[in-house]
Amino acid sequence: MKKDIHPKYYNDAKIICNCGNVIITGSTIKERHIEVCSKCHPFFTGEHRIVDMTGRVDKFNKKYEKFFSNKDKKK
Repeated sequence: MKKDIHPKYYNDAKIICNCGNVIITGSTIKERHIEVCSKCHPFFTGEHRIVDMTGRVDKFNKKYEKFFSNKDKKK
């Protein structure tokens, strides 16, 4: 193997979640921040959270309102 071409490997790298959970692992990056981990993810916790997607259904209905209203008039 060639010398000095591989990134530095950290045995004590930290993965820090928004919930406050810290996971120690090995990585080429010393510290990484994530939004969801196994401690707070709904699949692992069994909690059901509804995330508002800024009214995507309303946006869809508004966008296609003319199409649906014309289709109803033809019947």
